[in-house]
Amino acid sequence: MPQVGSYKQGTPCWADLQTRDVEAANAFYGQVFGWTFEDLPTPDGRSYAKAFVDGDLVSVIAPYNTQQETAGAQAQWNIYFAAADARAVAEDTVHAGARVLFGPEAVEDTGVMLFVEVPAGGTTGFWQPGTHYGAARFNEPGALAWAELLTSEPAAAVGFFQQLFGHEVTEYPQDDGGSYSTLVVDGEEVAGIVPAAEGEEGWQIYFGVADVAEAVAAAVSAGGEVLVEPDEDVDAGTLATIMDPQGGVLSLIQI
Repeated sequence: MPQVGSYKQGTPCWADLQTRDVEAANAFYGQVFGWTFEDLPTPDGRSYAKAFVDGDLVSVIAPYNTQQETAGAQAQWNIYFAAADARAVAEDTVHAGARVLFGPEAVEDTGVMLFVEVPAGGTTGFWQPGTHYGAARFNEPGALAWAELLTSEPAAAVGFFQQLFGHEVTEYPQDDGGSYSTLVVDGEEVAGIVPAAEGEEGWQIYFGVADVAEAVAAAVSAGGEVLVEPDEDVDAGTLATIMDPQGGVLSLIQI
């Protein structure tokens, strides 16, 4: 697949990992995805790593900040939605019922970052592109492929994103009487909203792999844990969920 050159507003454009041990995370995800890395210094003297597939930037593994380390938090995968104006999004989130957790803050000339707490669960990032627009590959092995928000109040979550970006929505009735919702941009489904029990809210992020069973075996060999064994979903394909040795949870989808 050719490089992705830009992302439409309201679409997931990037996912990164915050962790307490960048070097260990590099070793784990390098084995699972075959990523190569470029290590770079952080302003406080630590390091972060850019992750590449065949020379194309697909993610970043970064160290926790001091507050996260003090709290003993587990590793966390973050999802970012493309935003033309992060400051405007920050202002709109207040009216849409969310709470700003961080930013908007410029990350040198690469872009502007914002994190908000979506109603009924899910810390969500927004990214206003500068020199960095997002992942150079999408929906292929080793790259971000899908994201869905697990929430105890799906209607509130859908309404939040519609108020921010004007998403259209497609509803898929489920056997349990609930509904799986997808956010739609220009006719393309870009993310899911999934009913979940209170306390289980958050983003489930999917990266593509050529073979789910092989990727799961690589994760176990590298010290990870399988949370959901490979399973073939009629609609989505073959899926699995893994946890890295530092607690980062990521789902895999066979592409």
